[in-house]
Amino acid sequence: MRGHPRQQSIGVDMVFPMTNTVEIPDALLPEDGRFGSGPSKIRRAQIESLESEWKTLLGTSHRQQPVRQVVASIRTGLAELFSLPEGYEVALGNGGASAFWSIACASLIEHKAAFGVYGSFSRKFAQEAAGAPFIDETVVFESDPGTYRIPDFREDVDAYCWAHNETSTGVAAPIMRVAGSAAQGALTIIDGTSAAGALGIDITQADVYYFSPQKAFGADGGLWFALLSPAAIERAARIEAEAKRPGSKRWIPSFLSLSTALSNSRKEQTLNTPSVSNLALMSQQIAWMNDNGGMQWTQARCSESAAKLYSWAERSSFASPFVKDEQARSNSVVTIDIDDRHSADQIIAALRENGIVDTAGYRKLGRNQLRVGVFPSVEPSDVEKLTQCIDYVVDRL
Repeated sequence: MRGHPRQQSIGVDMVFPMTNTVEIPDALLPEDGRFGSGPSKIRRAQIESLESEWKTLLGTSHRQQPVRQVVASIRTGLAELFSLPEGYEVALGNGGASAFWSIACASLIEHKAAFGVYGSFSRKFAQEAAGAPFIDETVVFESDPGTYRIPDFREDVDAYCWAHNETSTGVAAPIMRVAGSAAQGALTIIDGTSAAGALGIDITQADVYYFSPQKAFGADGGLWFALLSPAAIERAARIEAEAKRPGSKRWIPSFLSLSTALSNSRKEQTLNTPSVSNLALMSQQIAWMNDNGGMQWTQARCSESAAKLYSWAERSSFASPFVKDEQARSNSVVTIDIDDRHSADQIIAALRENGIVDTAGYRKLGRNQLRVGVFPSVEPSDVEKLTQCIDYVVDRL
């Protein structure tokens, strides 16, 4: 076997019992069987880079130069990857993208926000805002899973929010300012968690583009990054200044202060102690992306992998793409429906027994479905082999 031991050899069968139904020939197996939609595959080169620097980074102060240099490389690397215009800045902090929902509520949404909701994660941000006692009732524009919905213009909102890629359903939505929103001074706030680094974007169409590193950036969770326009930076500073005035009902703790996070980011550090190894993993990944051609290269690579899955599903007698609108199909998270003659759970279990992991559909969606992460770290040739393995398993179950 290559670097993908079958599950019984690494103890995973304690959680996922062996069924002894299908053993896929080694010749069919991908070189790397990790296809998670997050956490996603971490490349060997990232681990080797971390091992070579462990004495200067791990177990040292995050406020000293070696770690601050890593943070600086991330910020400059992201600015290069996204071609940030003058005035845009990169901020970071602890807590992951879900923590940023609270930061946006505390520091960016002034009175009222409109949300596009078309899956679990786009819904969670809207729910976070709905629960904030100092924000007016939110406006929700919703569509069914497998489609997307951009908010309509509303005169009474100051922020428009939606997800570039809905991780739960494999839907990619366009990023463009809502007509009329710029004139009213509203911010465009985009969740880029499973899109950033994989799907292209004109960053000038957003004021805030936030994400965590456990998807395309091949690192672990627990951090958030945000690309901020001058308007977003000014909005956060103004809201936070007003919150300090007597009688204000808005409470902004330091952990949820975007201005505090940005101030620390400019010093190449975070407010509180981060995972230094995570920063190192992300720094190496960003350098790899930029060295290979930047966003144009990562986009093409993810598109190639996704196309292999979609075209396979369209040819298949038992599978079909979940997202019917081809223009809305994600090139980072691919969702494939399995017809009722076959159990997706059985397919997923058989794949896992052969070292091919994390192909399950999003649990709350409740469909007979596979979900495959095709982020830049995933080799397109491994995606091709994955389709062959699925066919092999289905023929024998």
